[in-house]
Amino acid sequence: MKLEDAIKSTNFKSPQQKAVLNCLYTAWWLKSMFSRDLKQFDLTHEQYNVLRILKGKYPEQMCVRDIASRMMEKSSNVPRIVDRLVAKNWVERTTSTIDKRETVINLTAAGLQVLQDSTDAMETLFGNILHLNNDEAVELNDLLEKLRVTED
Repeated sequence: MKLEDAIKSTNFKSPQQKAVLNCLYTAWWLKSMFSRDLKQFDLTHEQYNVLRILKGKYPEQMCVRDIASRMMEKSSNVPRIVDRLVAKNWVERTTSTIDKRETVINLTAAGLQVLQDSTDAMETLFGNILHLNNDEAVELNDLLEKLRVTED
């Protein structure tokens, strides 16, 4: 769908303004699609992100601070997200053997399974909504990274 149809407006001050609005709208749309498909696994996109981060270090444990530094949404409340994952028995929280003041998190077998199942669903979603060939995907990645060149 064209941006103009989605937001019912054609009044853009510049192509750059339209590009920013298009990125924001597309990010919202993608997040909505992900949330819809993750719901069947009783997962939010933030919880899914935490599980993926933990899987990247598995079988090593990670502290909450390190998880937070890798989150896509930096404003995410990682301790609250971890609490919910602990309640679902998808992660375990223990005290670090190195620093007793630090809490470390590790995936459980059930967490690994729900991550695998939900990742399979996300891959199917990608295939269904991302209508780009490899060259177009590379070009889009380059343009998005160029847009974030001043990211802090």
